[in-house]
Order: sequence, then C-alpha cells, then structure tokens
Amino acid sequence: MSRLERAHMRAGPAAERDPLLTAIGVTVRNLRALKGVPRRTLAARAGVSERHLASLESGVGNVSVLILQQVANALGCPIAELLGDETTAGPEWLLIRDILHQRSEEDLRRARLALADLFDASEPIDQRAERIALIGLRGAGKSTLGRRLAAALDRPFVELSAEITRIAGLTPAEIQDLYGPAAYRRYEAQALKECLAQERRCVLATPGGIVSDAGSFGLLLSHFLTVWLQAKPQEHMERVLAQGDLRPMAGNREAMEDLKAILRNRTPYYERADLTFDTSGKTVDAALDGLLTALSQRPTQGHS
Repeated sequence: MSRLERAHMRAGPAAERDPLLTAIGVTVRNLRALKGVPRRTLAARAGVSERHLASLESGVGNVSVLILQQVANALGCPIAELLGDETTAGPEWLLIRDILHQRSEEDLRRARLALADLFDASEPIDQRAERIALIGLRGAGKSTLGRRLAAALDRPFVELSAEITRIAGLTPAEIQDLYGPAAYRRYEAQALKECLAQERRCVLATPGGIVSDAGSFGLLLSHFLTVWLQAKPQEHMERVLAQGDLRPMAGNREAMEDLKAILRNRTPYYERADLTFDTSGKTVDAALDGLLTALSQRPTQGHS
C-alpha cells in the first residue's frame, strides 16, 4: 500500500458513510460492473491496492482527488463522472440538463430520438435492417449464431473483435492490458466506423461491453437493427468455458456473482435493442430458426 493510500485510509468517524463518499463508491462499483472489470484488475490499472479500492467502493474512509483521478483514468471516464456530474462543459449543457432533469426513461428515450432526427444521426428502421448487430454478454451466441444468421441471409459476417485485432495488431485483451480501456474503446470505435463505411449489408457480432461506450453504442442504435441475445447467467458461463476460455473462473471464486452484476448493470442498455431473443436451452439450429422468425416479424417502423 502506498503512503498516499495509507494517509487517506486513516479517516475520522465523521468521514465514514458520508453521503458523497457513499455515492462515489456506488458510482465506481456500477461503472466497474458496467465495463466488466474485476476489482483486482481495476486496482492494478489504477495503481492502488485492492483493499483501498474496496474501501472506496464501500464509501468507507476518506478519498483523495489523486486517487479518484487514478481510478477514473483506469475506468476510462472523466473524474466528473465519478462525482455524478459529467454535464458541466458549458451553459448549453447546463440548460439541457435542467430540461431533462428527473424525466422518465421513456421521456429521455423520446428526447434522444428527437435529437437524432434533428441532426440526421439515425436511419429509418428499414434501412437499418440491412445491417444486423448482435449485442449481449459473452456466451450468448453472438459469434456462433451470427455466422449462421449471416449465411442464412446471404450477408457478410463481421466479428468486431477480430476487426479490432486486425486494426491494432493486438487482441482486445492485449490492448486492455498494455494500454488500458480508453485505448481499447478508440480501436473499437474505429473498427465499428470502418464496418459502417464498408458494409451496406452485414451481420455484426459485437463485444459485450460495447454498450458502455455511448459513442459506439449510439452508432449501433442509429445504423443497425440491434438484437439483444439473452441467456441465463449459468449458460453464459458454461458456454464460455466450453469454448476453452478459463479466464472467467481463473483466480476468482465470485465469477458468477461478477457476471450477474455485469448483466444487471448492462441490462438497461441492452434493453435499448430493437429485438430481444433468448437463446437459453436452445440448440444452434433451434435458435437460428427462432431468430429468423423474430426478425421476419419485427416492427416496420420506429427506433431503438
């Protein structure tokens, strides 16, 4: 533990369970779950001890601005987001924020769609349906089912993770380990933009965490017909392990709880998809037939 950490772990009773510290802890915990980053990994990236990060997430003890900045950098977000206020760039942001304050999710959705129409940022659903994007957690069937769906529809299949590797010369995991989440998101956005420029018709399998980047997720919603592939948490884990990827379980006894937390935090984003399709308990053939049926019965109007 560093000297800075030790100094700020020593907090008086008045600082414990302070509402601001509690709110910061909840924000950090939720952002970490949204991005799918284990506590141990985030602590290493931020250059703080896992114990100190646990205290921060629990809202116990004092916290320095420097530690917050390190954690924000490791999460790839501005420090203002940890404090619950990312809309402080200027007067227009503040005025817009005041209009949107305490609006319902449905009101906010309508506001987003109106802004997208205002700035010609979204295509009509019939045009978006030429490109189909599969979203969801790892193990939902995006790659396996995506390839079969592309063949059935006679469209190119694009695996965004493979495109990221092609562009960067490194796997997504290597990019994260070497350069951090901000660099990875830049490569992810570049790969998505190249797909949009090159493919008029395709089926796209996306990384599970793409929904945590507003820019890339906005492009998906505006230019693809999005399908959330669901599965039960146990099936997610079993499928990933069956593929020979032992990382979800390596050194982590709470892997299933972590997966459930990731799903819980990402669900409000996945729910923005045009269609939801549950692959639980289905063979690949049955899932393909069901997905083709769902796509044929999709709404012909509207937005995500």
